[in-house]
Amino acid sequence: MKKKLMVVAGFAMLTITACESKSGTTTETVSTTEQVAVGQSGVQDESSQKNVVQVAIGSKDHTTLVTAVKAAELVDALSNAGPFTVFAPTNAAFDKLPAGTVEGLLKPEKKDALTDILQYHVSVGVYKAESLQDGQVLGQVNGGNVTVSVKDGKIMLNGTATIVASIPAANGIVHVIDGVLLPPPAKN
Repeated sequence: MKKKLMVVAGFAMLTITACESKSGTTTETVSTTEQVAVGQSGVQDESSQKNVVQVAIGSKDHTTLVTAVKAAELVDALSNAGPFTVFAPTNAAFDKLPAGTVEGLLKPEKKDALTDILQYHVSVGVYKAESLQDGQVLGQVNGGNVTVSVKDGKIMLNGTATIVASIPAANGIVHVIDGVLLPPPAKN
């Protein structure tokens, strides 16, 4: 029994000594030129379903929206767990706005207005197209409301934008729309 105890004790000592030796001599070098993504948007995951931001980034028809989301610094917020329903205007929808509108909103001094408009396109929760009902009112992240209308199988928002496609995402759903939703003017 003493012999077995001595063998176990000796093995434990070797293991502890080896661990101390390794931890004492190991050094790590971290490159200061490498930029590390911070926040939920920095998580790299190639096997899971894309989140609402990744869906938009992957669409050639949503480059204007992606540029706006980045300018408003909403990428991390929309990459979080959600769930979110995002009404995503296409590039063509942004092109319908008066000339210079998008460019003006992308200026740093217009960030608050841009954020308000983008948050007016997001609801907390998942609203699938087949669940939307005529007259339904959806509360948006900016505090405003969007009214749904359904006619002849077409789903419209505020009577100005039609849902043309829906894409499920890991943290919600993206409804592609053919118009930009503008929040009503603030009441004074």
